[in-house]
Amino acid sequence: MRFTKFVEAGPSMVAVALAAMIICVAPGFADTLFPEPDENAQGNEPFSTCIALAQDLNRNLPVQFASLVVPASSLDQEVTIQFSGHSTYVIETPAGVRIATDYAGFAVGRTPDIVTMNNAHSSHYTMIDNPDIDHMLPGWGKSESEPARHRREYKDVFVRNVTTDISRFGEFRADGNSVFIFEVAGLCIGHLGHLHHRLTETHFAEIGRLDIVMVPIDGGLTMAQTGMAAMVDRFKSRIVLPMHRRGNSVESFTALLPDFEARYLRDREIRVSARTLPDAPTIMILPNL
Repeated sequence: MRFTKFVEAGPSMVAVALAAMIICVAPGFADTLFPEPDENAQGNEPFSTCIALAQDLNRNLPVQFASLVVPASSLDQEVTIQFSGHSTYVIETPAGVRIATDYAGFAVGRTPDIVTMNNAHSSHYTMIDNPDIDHMLPGWGKSESEPARHRREYKDVFVRNVTTDISRFGEFRADGNSVFIFEVAGLCIGHLGHLHHRLTETHFAEIGRLDIVMVPIDGGLTMAQTGMAAMVDRFKSRIVLPMHRRGNSVESFTALLPDFEARYLRDREIRVSARTLPDAPTIMILPNL
């Protein structure tokens, strides 16, 4: 069952809810959901409020998503998301942290504090060092035996990744792409990156709940729209932000999700809080640059 309503709560209720989540995680799965911090992390790793409650994956039972208890102080904190073209969205947190996804050296507005680069592809990354960017997070590791692993807390945002494989046109690279998850203001925001295959139950459990999901819809360079739409339907995110838009890809993609409202926006940015999320899953199409 998927719970989508937010509940106002004091610190004690939050502690109880989080404790319950830890207890309910399937045996043997805690190491996956709470791994050791990466080499750049400092202190104890932040606790994810977006992780899923996993059934016994050894028996291939589906993942169940946890209900979310959001402190009243976070319910009205707004996050701004702006489309910067192709697969780059710029997220600005209530504390003023700017994050650029799939950063290839350019994003609208001031220089971001954090950039994520899902895949080492020319339009998705840059290795040009910019001293004004505090955190540059590649979605691929140093080698296939050493995949990317990010658990980074910066001011009011917690950024983490879940790796997937690159597998297109005869090329295969294990863990060559990352799904990045941004946890801020009680919201779980996911960027699926250059996703080439359907997510497994383990992936769904590691990613957890996504209130907002950025999804490639090109139908060719990543994966077929039918498979992508099936995963979006599984997440039931309240806001779906298409990227990798080409030709009539928006129209064909929205047709595959008839239960999702399609909303064409005039502005290139949205402002959203935990309280103002749409009641039903909504595909929001922001104008191109």
